[in-house]
Amino acid sequence: MFPAASLLTTLLLALSIAASPVEVRNSPITLPIARKLNVPNGTINLLQRDKARVAAIKGRSFDTLNRRAASDSVPMTVDDTVWAYVAQVGVGSPATTYNLIIDTESSNIWVGAVKPYVQTSTSINTGQEVGVGYGSGAFAGTIYKDTVTLGKGLTITNQSIGVASNTSAFGFGDADGILGLGPISLTMGTLNNSPVGGVPTVTDNLHSQGTISQDVVGISFKPITSLTGTSGELTFGGTDATKYTGSIAYTPLTTTPPALYYWGINQSIAYGTTTILSTTSGIIDSRTALIYIATDAFDKYQSATGATLDAATGLLSVTSDQYSALKNLDFTYDNNTFSLTPNGQIWPRSLNTYLGGSSSAIYLVIHDLGSTSGSGIDFLTGYTFLERFYSVYDATNGRVGFATTKYTNATTN
Repeated sequence: MFPAASLLTTLLLALSIAASPVEVRNSPITLPIARKLNVPNGTINLLQRDKARVAAIKGRSFDTLNRRAASDSVPMTVDDTVWAYVAQVGVGSPATTYNLIIDTESSNIWVGAVKPYVQTSTSINTGQEVGVGYGSGAFAGTIYKDTVTLGKGLTITNQSIGVASNTSAFGFGDADGILGLGPISLTMGTLNNSPVGGVPTVTDNLHSQGTISQDVVGISFKPITSLTGTSGELTFGGTDATKYTGSIAYTPLTTTPPALYYWGINQSIAYGTTTILSTTSGIIDSRTALIYIATDAFDKYQSATGATLDAATGLLSVTSDQYSALKNLDFTYDNNTFSLTPNGQIWPRSLNTYLGGSSSAIYLVIHDLGSTSGSGIDFLTGYTFLERFYSVYDATNGRVGFATTKYTNATTN
């Protein structure tokens, strides 16, 4: 017979294994996404648009009496995003295809920005008004319930979807709206006269309808090197092991407000061997271009790199010698470190002129969040980080994960 202590140890180990979150690898449910860049006048208002989005994220109210993200009178406009990834999504039966921007910082799905919503036999007008703010713009409209199709035959029935009441173009080419992939908490208050009600997200309904076994989305991006030609992938219900190397390192969602309402985590940031931001809370956002850190951390980063603010672009600029001396920027949580290489810290030089900058300059993608650490959101990790790593957003287990990819250490900029 086994000693009692051994039996207890075995039982506890078994319970621990049973309680551990299960990662679904190689999910067959994928949706390709294509990058779109908005360069209407030949230049990108990168910092202006990013700053508006950051301000909206930091300033959003989450109290139960004032969660509405867009006023009743706001017309349907969306901030002129510098770039975004767009997926083709079908709505209705037969489906009308809409090009929707992928967004991890919002959770509503809506259409009608360019291509009008087409009602079919599956359309149900709930009469409920909806509005969402995004920074320099917002959309307002009506909630319908309809069939939504993702990729090849991945169908969601009775999905709540916003239909814009104003279908004027919102300055982003052929994008027709947004596919929000954030937590359901970000839909709270988006329904008029319903301050505490939420709207089930696309991934929530995929899970509740049994199409996917876990409420999880994996996202694969690629580094930007040109205005066109880069693609990515969404994986629903699990991850795509062909898109990353090694294993995924997960960390629990933060409990610190207001980051807890987003895909928020706790982590520290170090430049070389110097910690510039002690463990604190922040968020992951696929539609913000740059990487924003608290002012005190930004000042340390600027001092350590020797960078100066460029008047033309508003970005930090370094000389060739300073670039050669750049050290890794390390993002660490739960003893897992993801290093942004020197090349990963600079803006793609092939796109310098689109910023209104010099083609020979070297601009950094790290910028000032505009508030000191301790605010509840002390970093905002944007696309220029996510293009170097595979990211996973796991609502079932309340966690976010990252893994390295073949682009993590690539020299693309």
